[in-house]
Amino acid sequence: MSAYLTRADLSVAQPIIDFAESAAAEHGLDIDAFWRGVDAIIHDLAPRNAGLLAVRDRLQEQIDAWHRSHPGVPDPTAYRALLEEIGYLVPEPGAFAVTTENVDPEIATLAGPQLVVPLLNARFALNAVNARWGSLYDALYGTDAIDRTGELAPGEGYNAARGAAVIAAGRELLDRAAPLTEGSHADATGYAVADGALVISLANGTRTGLAAPAAFAGYAGDSAAPSGVLLRHNGLHLEIVVDRSGAIGATDAAGVQDILVESALTTIMDLEDSVAAVDADDKALGYRNWRGLMDGTLAEQVTKGGRSFTRTANPDREYVAADGGARVLPGRSTLFVRNVGHLMTTDAVLDRDGAEVPEGILDAIMTVLGSLADLPAFGGAAAGRNSRTGSVYIVKPKMHGPDEVAFAVELFGRVEALYGLPANTVKIGIMDEERRTSANLAACIAAARERVVFINTGFLDRTGDEIHTSLQAGPMLPKGAIRTEPWLGVYEARNVAIGVACGLDGRAQIGKGMWAMPDLMHDMLEQKIGHVRSGASTAWVPSPTAATLHALHYHEFDAFEARRALPALPADSLDTLLRIPLAGEGDLAPDVVATEVDNNVQSILGYVVRWIDQGVGCSKVPDIHDIALMEDRATLRISSQLLANWLAHGVITEEQVDESLRRLAAVVDRQNAGDSAYERLLGGADGGADGGAYGNGDDSGDGVPGGVAFEAARRLIVEGAAQPNGYTEPLLHALRRVKKG
Repeated sequence: MSAYLTRADLSVAQPIIDFAESAAAEHGLDIDAFWRGVDAIIHDLAPRNAGLLAVRDRLQEQIDAWHRSHPGVPDPTAYRALLEEIGYLVPEPGAFAVTTENVDPEIATLAGPQLVVPLLNARFALNAVNARWGSLYDALYGTDAIDRTGELAPGEGYNAARGAAVIAAGRELLDRAAPLTEGSHADATGYAVADGALVISLANGTRTGLAAPAAFAGYAGDSAAPSGVLLRHNGLHLEIVVDRSGAIGATDAAGVQDILVESALTTIMDLEDSVAAVDADDKALGYRNWRGLMDGTLAEQVTKGGRSFTRTANPDREYVAADGGARVLPGRSTLFVRNVGHLMTTDAVLDRDGAEVPEGILDAIMTVLGSLADLPAFGGAAAGRNSRTGSVYIVKPKMHGPDEVAFAVELFGRVEALYGLPANTVKIGIMDEERRTSANLAACIAAARERVVFINTGFLDRTGDEIHTSLQAGPMLPKGAIRTEPWLGVYEARNVAIGVACGLDGRAQIGKGMWAMPDLMHDMLEQKIGHVRSGASTAWVPSPTAATLHALHYHEFDAFEARRALPALPADSLDTLLRIPLAGEGDLAPDVVATEVDNNVQSILGYVVRWIDQGVGCSKVPDIHDIALMEDRATLRISSQLLANWLAHGVITEEQVDESLRRLAAVVDRQNAGDSAYERLLGGADGGADGGAYGNGDDSGDGVPGGVAFEAARRLIVEGAAQPNGYTEPLLHALRRVKKG
């Protein structure tokens, strides 16, 4: 445990002091005044934070009691009356429009992919920052986006047939985004710029131009033989890279070496679901990495292909505009930072009574401190690496209803005052991932109308909260069936429709959730275009490669045009949203239940063992069929809550859970056999486990010795009904601390 030092009336862990005082001194802040300000924020707002959590508990107790008295599918009228009576549903606000100002175009007016990356991993963070531009050829050749069978199989060396398919797909993209007056980019033998226009030479000896000349945005190199041709379509850029001496360009009639795609317009640097940050050391690492991204100093030594180099954030990209002037485009993704929600406290700082402080309050103070170098008042000429409008973008997750949004807004205002920043410098992204927020979304947006820059559905957490909120109503459907229920489609549609009605167009993103299968890019290309058609201006992807491929959807379809063509919401959309996905007669046959238990147990074990033992908060976890899925705490919340629900209603027993845990621990061990740092889930002579979390060596309930990770997995299920709002953080944090200690 880190040593504590006194600052104002606080006890602050040394790693937090080191970060905060270094950053404060760099920006000329009075250190004593800074800590007095921090102390005042915590003293004033921590009790309010606790009060909001008490409201959550009260509402859950009232809903649980009602369902016990009214088991099964509730009468919609009676159920809605209950939710209104207890304050779960609040009155709809009158018509209003958000007034957020100083928002960067990547957020306000452009549509494109969004990455979510664990901030504690500097290499991942830098990869994401640099994913603003991606190689189309690499993304197509290296994934199953292009068929991998027969003559198109990648093989050990370069497969010319596969390469030809990639090049053909690239030309199809150019024809869609920047069609020619006649002919096709596939027939091009050269590109040149003359009199401010793009001239394309074709194989038949003719020269042509672009059907829409405004699609030509600039070039690099010599106008007669440019090394790069910049195109713009639906607000996004493409660069045709020309290099006749390159391995690909030498074989191409026009010398095209690659097509660069403007990809991850924005990235969320995550301090929440995708990280395992449980103490002052972890928190300080995240804060330092954020500060390094804001001031441009973050660097990581990388060894790749036998070559070592230092990775840093890319510079901006420079071109000659069509009119001959300079054109500079951002070389980096525009960054949000996701703070934690209101639930957890942290021992990184203790208040005047020795109690842990709310982690979300500390996150706001420290991440804005890390952002100062990017703001004009502190960064001077060096400001604007991230936000060219002088804003700080914070995503605030897991808020329940408008009062909690209003509290976050007040917190951000207090932090602005601490640093002397203009009002509304700190913008808020509202995760629409909790049931009380999605049911009161317009009121939540209204509570942040001067700051909101983002609303985003998170169907994973939303499903977890759906299960927990109505846990006492009866047994739920299996996970896959829950996703086909009417409430989920209405939830996604309401998010866009309400966002548009509240005036988010031109001021904020409306986003959708993650594609969780990073190795299945063909399926992503077929399915994720649905997010663009829904009117969402961004959607989450699991990797830079996926960002490049998902960017193609925004060339295929204009999200803002789609938004304008959406049908009106049904009058009963709120009632549909509140419809509980309970199982009916025949839905829970023994074979269905057995399969679902195993699928969820395996998922829980596979995720938790890395979280607890290695501090990995987000990773590719093989499912029971060895298909890699991106897992974070949201997926864990669904799996644990579903099994907790079935335990509560006698669909399954603890003995069934224990048998599945014991059997599937061996499967997870096998799936991780290639990881030298991996510790087997169950103990034994060669198990490598460390005994029970409390040293008793027997945590499974049936005499099987298990390690801390095994205990965490089991307790998340059997104690799931008692966890606040079904969250996994309290148990994970406690047991990760045990493991670290």
